[in-house]
Amino acid sequence: MKNNAKMNRKAFWGGAVFLAGLAIAAPSIADETASVSTVADNLTQLAYSVDTFYFLMSGALVMWMAAGFAMLEAGLVRGKNTVEILTKNIALYAVACLMYLLVGYNIMYGDAISSVIPGLSLFLGPDNGVDAVLKSGGETYYSNMSDFFFQVVFVATAMSIVSGAVAERMKLWTFLAFSVVMTGFIYPVSGYWKWGGGFLDTLGFLDFAGSGLVHLCGASAALAGVIVLGARKGKYVGGKIRAIPGCNLPLATLGTFILWMGWFGFNGGSQLKLSNISDANAVAQIFVNTNTAAAGGLVAALLLARFWFGKADLTMALNGALAGLVAITAEPLTPTPGVATLIGVAGGLLVVPSIIFIDKAKIDDPVGALSVHGVCGIWGLIAVALTNPDATFMKQLIGAGAIFGWTFVASLIVWLILKAIMGVRVSEEEEMEGVDISECGLDAYPEFTKD
Repeated sequence: MKNNAKMNRKAFWGGAVFLAGLAIAAPSIADETASVSTVADNLTQLAYSVDTFYFLMSGALVMWMAAGFAMLEAGLVRGKNTVEILTKNIALYAVACLMYLLVGYNIMYGDAISSVIPGLSLFLGPDNGVDAVLKSGGETYYSNMSDFFFQVVFVATAMSIVSGAVAERMKLWTFLAFSVVMTGFIYPVSGYWKWGGGFLDTLGFLDFAGSGLVHLCGASAALAGVIVLGARKGKYVGGKIRAIPGCNLPLATLGTFILWMGWFGFNGGSQLKLSNISDANAVAQIFVNTNTAAAGGLVAALLLARFWFGKADLTMALNGALAGLVAITAEPLTPTPGVATLIGVAGGLLVVPSIIFIDKAKIDDPVGALSVHGVCGIWGLIAVALTNPDATFMKQLIGAGAIFGWTFVASLIVWLILKAIMGVRVSEEEEMEGVDISECGLDAYPEFTKD
């Protein structure tokens, strides 16, 4: 009994000491737990800031591609049409920004009616709050506004493709009217099918940064416009093809360099994240693959032109670089740099005969946009199945067919409506003297007006 009493007293005092110690330590433990939680929250906010900043800077690089398209197209048209082509390029960028803000972004990423039919609503919603970001467990890792900014410059890229293909003979205001429909409705619908979670996404169609959703889409709209518009006067005479050289190849070369640089934002930004080692390494891989595909495309096109035409053709070399860039855009992450180079080489080898074939078919494309963005866009989608085990050739072809079919038919209808309402083409006299005069009221290059 005494032993039991002693043991009970010891247990009592031992428990009392433990509880007292726990009471003393509790605030310290609570402070440490709060400190750990604060550090975690701070790290989450830091990662959110880094990824948002990366998104915005990538978007700024892609925005710079608008300057690249403007310089490229201005260099490849005749001098008497440069003011009008520059006006088109800067105006279409503004139209794209406004239409995508008004309705396009919500069509692409808003509440949908079905996997084929997107929803319709106006303007943007609020951005992410701090509490929502912290409670998301890392799933919300960039600003909604940064996402909009990154997406809107893609829309402008698609519309810029149309600009070059219809150059030198289309009415300026008809072109801008089409850009309203293209950027506000046509492009966002096919974009919803994949990037917005529609039926192409469910199918398993893959397009990392937009070989199909941006470049093939733009080329499809351009093809419809060129068919409705017809060829430039003097391009096809007596069954022969007459070359119409551009006025400023240094400017066209500068434009290509600008596009090449902007493409790092186009493809690299599509990784969507930079704030951890895995994603940082992925972005680096994408940059390397994008660069080497462009280089491979340029060298391949330059060599093919040398063997085919007996000379080094600068315009083919420029289009070869762009062909490699378009081709790698569908999947710039999974290939090794060597394979990425080969994908670019294939694009360069495709673009040269494609330009020649389209010209022989009397489809007048002054800058080669249909070949660069259309043919090589399809090649890029097919090439995904060569390096990404999640892709199949059939799914990629279905995706390419859906994008082309929707964009071409919808664009053709819009072009025909615009033709009936306001006309699509300037008069023959206005075309011969240059659209800078008739469309912009400026004879900036009188030495070219007789061409």
